[in-house]
Amino acid sequence: MVIWCTFVLCSPLAAKPIVIQHSEQYFPDTPGNEWTYRGLLLESGAVMIKEKSFVNVSTVVGQRTKNGLELTVFHDTNPGDQGPTDSFYYRDAAGIRYYGSEPGTALERQLVPYQIVRFPLEIPSSFQQLDRENLDLGLDLDRDGQTERVDVSAVVSVLGIDTVTVPAGTYPDAVRLEAKMTMDVHLSERKQTIRGTDVMTAWFARGVGLLKYIERQTLPSIRSTGERTKIIQITEELEHATIQEQTASLAGRKSPAHRIFANHTLDHELFQIVFPSRLFANP
Repeated sequence: MVIWCTFVLCSPLAAKPIVIQHSEQYFPDTPGNEWTYRGLLLESGAVMIKEKSFVNVSTVVGQRTKNGLELTVFHDTNPGDQGPTDSFYYRDAAGIRYYGSEPGTALERQLVPYQIVRFPLEIPSSFQQLDRENLDLGLDLDRDGQTERVDVSAVVSVLGIDTVTVPAGTYPDAVRLEAKMTMDVHLSERKQTIRGTDVMTAWFARGVGLLKYIERQTLPSIRSTGERTKIIQITEELEHATIQEQTASLAGRKSPAHRIFANHTLDHELFQIVFPSRLFANP
């Protein structure tokens, strides 16, 4: 349950942006940190066709060096009910950048690295995360022997401060972020374009990380314009968190930093900006 009393809307200072100091504390990433999330996936078209509960455990497992950069590695057991994955991030004074995942996708490899959060967090604020055209989707949706081309656009916004209740407890002053993404997929056989969308709202607590996200994905039917749009809604809520004490040396480190996105679930489903394979099933 989310108690909607947004600081931005209720405050008499709403016209003046609010800068959140020590923004990195909303994304703790000390090795050994672990978060357990309770998830629910709803999938529908003309009728409800799927409702499934799942559990995802996200753990900071350490660092890995890629191209001279020391990246923080997150392992998730089942983000968005999509199975296990590892993700890689880099943080500096400007924010957090995403460097891909294992297993990744052909589309993701064309997009990384890219910014997922800017520091300091400022309410309200937004930035254009992605604006790319004519990429290779890596999938042959219309089965004509050619992979489709795709245009990808995404905007990330910091919207406000809420009080949020999840199974792990009630957290005042949770920062609310939203990401909106569109994918225009150009079908090669029919010379037709279909648009998919992904909107995610997520809440983060200082010293804890990701509390909850709600994601809604839509994709028109590939087979027929007369068929209903497929809609998928995914929710994950924090059930338990184990946060390691941060050492003084890490607390004072500026770059390269190791306190990045507190849960791969969010970035995998939101910031990775790749529709899960379930959206493209049975074209």
